[in-house]
Amino acid sequence: MRHIRIKRIEEKIFKGLMIVATLAIVVSLFLIIVAIVRRGLPVMSWDMISKIPTGGFYLGKEGGLLNAIVGSLYIVVGSISLGLFFSLPIVLYINLYLPEKSRLAQFTRLSFDVLFGIPSIVYGAFGFTIMVYLGIRTSLLAGILTVTMLIIPILIRSIDEVIRRVPKEMKDAALSLGATRSEIIKPILRQVAPGIVTAILLSVGRGIGDAASVLFTAGYTDSIPTSLSQPVATLPLAIFFQLSSPIAEVQDRAYAAALILTVIVLILSIAARFYSRKFSKNKI
Repeated sequence: MRHIRIKRIEEKIFKGLMIVATLAIVVSLFLIIVAIVRRGLPVMSWDMISKIPTGGFYLGKEGGLLNAIVGSLYIVVGSISLGLFFSLPIVLYINLYLPEKSRLAQFTRLSFDVLFGIPSIVYGAFGFTIMVYLGIRTSLLAGILTVTMLIIPILIRSIDEVIRRVPKEMKDAALSLGATRSEIIKPILRQVAPGIVTAILLSVGRGIGDAASVLFTAGYTDSIPTSLSQPVATLPLAIFFQLSSPIAEVQDRAYAAALILTVIVLILSIAARFYSRKFSKNKI
């Protein structure tokens, strides 16, 4: 009886800790949203999202953040596309073509676990070093490549965990029926499509909201780039530079940029959940 009582006390303690942790997270999120909305919403206008900065924008006058909005979308779309191009073949190779307990597969997973934990400023510094070595100037291309390096470990480890949960019997059954390893890729991808969407969402959240990785590589400009060789503005950098201003109106616009960034991530999250459920219904 005493042992049972101790177990019940432990259960209540851990349940209480979980409730406290959950409340702390919810309250923190609520306070962040309130702070952003309270200072950003009053200065939001159609001009803020439809116009690029003009001469007086950084003095609290006319102009908007269209350059940073478009720049952020350019970088995240380019980096996600390039990241999937490299990530999917790696994940499929270590799961379909290597033995289950292959040392190469284990080493690959360990390597990307290490890369996953490296701070984004290190990726920015590494990208800048490569730019200097190759003679590349700060540009949209440099920003995309750096953010791609940042999100590849996220994509690979997230997709890898999902594919490893596919029943081994499914692969064995397909192979026993005469299918080649390349032929079972399509049904496996359909099976894990919701997980891939989730991995993309995690990568988008990391890529679109990061300032350190593009600080030295993407540059900053008040115009919208028309080629990969031109510098590009992003919302995180816009927030960083505007908060550094001593002018209160400009600081409020930084909160407006943060509000826009939050709304973009929210829209992407809703879209990802929608397509994730859609893919789940179509799984084999």
